[in-house]
Amino acid sequence: MASPEPETLIVGAGGIGGVVAANLIAQGHRVTTLSRNPDIARAIQTDGFRVEGPDSPGVVRGPAVTDPGQLGGPYDLILLATQPPSVEAAAAETVDHLAPDGRVVCFQNGLCEPRVARIVGEARTIGAIVAWGASALAPGAYERTSAGGFTIGRIDGSTDAPLERLALMLEAIGPVTVTDNLLGARWSKLAINCAISSLGTLGRDRLGALLIHRFVRRLALEIMTEAVQVAQADGIRLEKVSGTIDLPWIALTDRERRQRLGSPSLFTKHALLLAVGARYRKLRSSMLRAIERGRPPAVDFLNGEVTLRGAAHGTQTPINREVTADVHRLARGEIDGGLPDLRALFERTRSLVAAPDATG
Repeated sequence: MASPEPETLIVGAGGIGGVVAANLIAQGHRVTTLSRNPDIARAIQTDGFRVEGPDSPGVVRGPAVTDPGQLGGPYDLILLATQPPSVEAAAAETVDHLAPDGRVVCFQNGLCEPRVARIVGEARTIGAIVAWGASALAPGAYERTSAGGFTIGRIDGSTDAPLERLALMLEAIGPVTVTDNLLGARWSKLAINCAISSLGTLGRDRLGALLIHRFVRRLALEIMTEAVQVAQADGIRLEKVSGTIDLPWIALTDRERRQRLGSPSLFTKHALLLAVGARYRKLRSSMLRAIERGRPPAVDFLNGEVTLRGAAHGTQTPINREVTADVHRLARGEIDGGLPDLRALFERTRSLVAAPDATG
């Protein structure tokens, strides 16, 4: 690193970016935040970062700007906390402010590291998988909605001093695991997000309220099953999510997809999703918030990515395809979202899966 205390730039001041910035500043790190939203930047400059939730740092103050031209630098770390559709633009407009031995860190869901690596170089790209939730309540005001930590790593699986230093910094926010299988960890989180984030967007509700419905859980299982099949076709060695959720196990077997009634294994998988819903019951999809603010949804980086890669391998992904289409329909105002639209999606896709009459 270029200095004993790294200069850090955080790009994006939504839920994740705001909570990360506040915690790092509270720990004494030198942090500048870049937000394209002038209301957010003004609120941070005037009132500071205001964070609620478990182990909250409370109110902390740090500089916030709205224009890359206002940035100083060079920055030892640039943490990208934008929505996925903005990640490449965020990397391109800040790379000139990166120190020669600096690193760019991707906090986005999806498979964003290869996109960023094409702009800043693979050696300077780090992935950070976020295993906790946060919401932006108002400009500069945030709530951490669930506990958890990070999994970080590089595309080639190697470890170096900047990666280890990042791990130490992020420990102030939650436990950090350094992985030598970033793509495996990314794909596992992608499979989860394809279900949780996209169904939360279409259902227009928090996770706990949606997963109490059996048909929503069944949709989630089918979405994750397709994602697992595509990952395996891509030669990915999937990692357990948060060290416990085994995606190859949770994927539906051919027999489970054909069953009319629940089996012991299906019961266990539904029970696991109920537990996930209870743990992250306050989680609200960031993709839904993006739509509500008139921004493009990130579904093409989630379910759309699974569909695109599935097509390259000849792997069928009809549920992810339909979910992608429905999220775009919601963004265009063609459907309202909510449980009725989720139910319509469920009924419409029965003829597209291996078991049209499955109720599992």
